[in-house]
Amino acid sequence: MSYKHIVVALDLGDHSEYLANRAVKLAKALNAELSFIHIDVNYSEVYTGLIEVNLVDSQTATTKLSTQKLQDLSDKLDYPVSNTLVGRGDLVEELSDAIKERGFDLVVCGHHHDFWGKLLSNTRHMIHDMPIDLLVVPLQD
Repeated sequence: MSYKHIVVALDLGDHSEYLANRAVKLAKALNAELSFIHIDVNYSEVYTGLIEVNLVDSQTATTKLSTQKLQDLSDKLDYPVSNTLVGRGDLVEELSDAIKERGFDLVVCGHHHDFWGKLLSNTRHMIHDMPIDLLVVPLQD
């Protein structure tokens, strides 16, 4: 199967560069377009009202930081990155919307093989709900 536009879902953690480089190898082999996406937590959904913070300013700063991290990662690679997208909210919902808007045909994501990866992973949710093919790359801690 040939893919034309690969999107890499990144958490911007320690393994992001490794995952991006794995996707670059695949994109090169297929001569495919490559994009990155990061979905930040939507703090307004988890805000309990126990503290007073300016959520708009906080989320704006977080989005700017995430965008810069994606750009910095893109600059390190020896392959062009077409889009660096930052969203906020539920990973699968935001990713599904981006797929519809941008025409991605493969999602690449990582999965940690540790206690937290088994307990809190988004991978199972993605497997069930992704409208396109999904490549899960194991990440060793």
